[in-house]
Formats: sequence, structure tokens, C-alpha cells
Amino acid sequence: MISFAFSATVINYLDRQTLSVSAPVLRERFHMSNTEYSYVLFAFLLAYTIMNGVSGTLIDRIGTRLGYAACVAWWSTAAVLHALARGALSLGFFRFLLGMGEAGNWPAGVKVVAEWFPERERALASGVFNSGSAVGAILAPPIVAYILLKLGWRVAFAFVGAMGFVWLLLWWPTYRPPSDAGKEGNALATPVWRLIRTRFVATFTLSKMFMDPVWYFYIFWFPEYLKRARNFDMAAIGKYAWIPFAVAGFGNLLGGLLSGFLLRRGFSVTSARKVSVTFFALLMTSAIPAVIVRDAGSSIGLVSLAMLGYTGSLANMLAMPSDVFPKNAAASVYGLASTGSGFGGMLFTLMTGWAVDHYSYKPVFFGFGIMPIICTLILWTMLGPLCATRQTTDAIPL
Repeated sequence: MISFAFSATVINYLDRQTLSVSAPVLRERFHMSNTEYSYVLFAFLLAYTIMNGVSGTLIDRIGTRLGYAACVAWWSTAAVLHALARGALSLGFFRFLLGMGEAGNWPAGVKVVAEWFPERERALASGVFNSGSAVGAILAPPIVAYILLKLGWRVAFAFVGAMGFVWLLLWWPTYRPPSDAGKEGNALATPVWRLIRTRFVATFTLSKMFMDPVWYFYIFWFPEYLKRARNFDMAAIGKYAWIPFAVAGFGNLLGGLLSGFLLRRGFSVTSARKVSVTFFALLMTSAIPAVIVRDAGSSIGLVSLAMLGYTGSLANMLAMPSDVFPKNAAASVYGLASTGSGFGGMLFTLMTGWAVDHYSYKPVFFGFGIMPIICTLILWTMLGPLCATRQTTDAIPL
């Protein structure tokens, strides 16, 4: 079952990264300035942020099988529609549609984990499905570039987008939730207003506002950093920029293995999750020396370590909603928290551009090296114990 969430995440990132690989061709063809291209990217982020909360609640209400299928069908259709773009406006519109659908992948994956895995295995299962993001980011450049060079950019968008429909052909006749999840799913989903008022959702959302923007920075800015600060040409970027994503894939597994080890050693769920997040957050401080070292190879290695730290932390944070809330609320909780982190991502993205223009990459790397520590401080001081309740949210007020 977790292979479905993993493969959907791979496809999610392939669809997302197709534009990044095709951008040089599209910008020239559509005569897009840097500002116009940034609007296209912002359209995706805006839709993605807003729909995080909506998609999680929707999946909890209609069930994992139909909810996941609806999200994949939506974003796959939007990905294929990119092939019909005629300019920056239409491209931005299709990008907005893509963001609406892709937002549902992580709430749906969290719900799959909640339905199928016990507490001691959830962090590892979450890491497995989330590692699809690293795999998709690694596969996108060679696959998209090859199709683009051989058949054109329109075929590249159409081909990659169609992968989601293949996934649907396998998912729909196969996925059935466990019997206990089915019984719980028949109960009414917890109202969103009640979830928002809980201590966990408020604190978890705040913590993600300082954690997730770090990942957005590496996705959107690392190739540009290599070009501007390390004097890499496009060939060198294509040769080396994938390395941190490959290393990050191992963090998903290591994060789950660490919390599982701590649970077997007698740690409580609360301590195991928080200690694991803290350990990997400390690794993320390697972003600070990454911008200082003279050797580009050392810089890439330190960034790789920081990205591994992020995925290791995320593997445990993905498991937290299921530790606290019943299965019919897990997707809603993670979606609501991701909405907050999305707004944080947009804010810090704008701040990054301003800082690089007026200063350099040094304050940016310093900031993104410190932000994960702020996240862990919030978790330790404000989150409270996990497993506070498994049947109702009434017992965990804000």
C-alpha cells in the first residue's frame, strides 16, 4: 500500500519539475521575462498553499480511495494541459490548476500511513512514501530533457502528465482500506473549526512555517546558487545539481529508522519523534558552512547533508498527526498545517530574492540553517505530548 503513495509522490514531482527542466525553452519561446516567469511559479505556490487545507478535509470526508484518485486525476489532467500553453498567461493558469491537485498528495499519503501502519512503523512508512519526492526530482532532468530534445516540450508535458493515469488504473481496483479504517471512516470527519482550535494543529503549523521553507529554498534556488555564486555553467548544473536530492532520499528512511529504534529502546512516542526531528534539524545547520567554504564540491556536500536533515525530520513530522488524531482526521490536520507552511514558504521566498539582490547568498544560507532549530524549539516547548487522544479532539484544546 505504501508503494502506491511512493509512486504517486514520484509522479507528483515529475509533473512539478517538468516546467523547471523546460523553462529555458519556454521562456525563449514565450518571451517571458524573469518577472513573468516568477508569476508562473507564484501561481503554483498560491494554489498549492490554499488547497492543502481543502484537500486534506476532502480526503477525510470522502475516503482515501476516492480522495487520492481525485487528486491524482486532477493534477495529471492539469499537467497534460500544459502542452496547450500559448504564453505566460495560459502557462500560469495551467500551473495554478496543477498546484490545486498536487496539494492533496501529502494529506492522502499521511492518511494511507494512518490506516495501514502502527505507531512504531509510521515514521519509516512516511519516509518511504516521501522519498518519492527525491526520486522524482532526480528522474525529471534526464527524462524530460530527453523527450524535449527528441519530440518537443509539448510531448514532454503530455507524456509525464499521462503517468498519473497509469497510476489510477492500478490504484482504483486495488486499494481497499483495512476493516478498522473503514469503520472509522464511516464516522463523521472532525469539523475543521474544531481542529484549528487544538493546541497540536496551531503549534504544528507554526513549526512547519520554519521547517518547510528550507526545502522550498533548495528546490527553487540551489541551481541558481550554483550558477551565480559558484560559477557553474548549465552543463555543470545538470551534472551535479541532482546530488543533494539523491542524498535527501536516504534521509526519509533514516528518519523513520531512528524513531523506530528509539521506540524499541523504550522511548515514548513523544520523545522518539521530537528527538529524531531535533537530530536531523541539527544536520540542517550544515547550510551555514556550505556558503562559506571555498570548494564547490564541499559546498554541495554540505547542502546534501542539510537536505538529508530535512527529509529525516519530515519523516517524523509526517507521522505526528496520526499519533494524535483518529484516522478520519489525519489528512485534515496535515493539510491545515501545510497551508500555514505554504504561506511561510511564499514569504521566505520573497525575502530570499530581496536578500540575494541587496546582499548575497550568505545571510540566506545562515537564515535557512537556523530556521530548523527554531522549529525544534517550538516542538519541545509548545507542542505538548503526542498520543493525547485517539478518539476525540475535545481533550486537546488550544
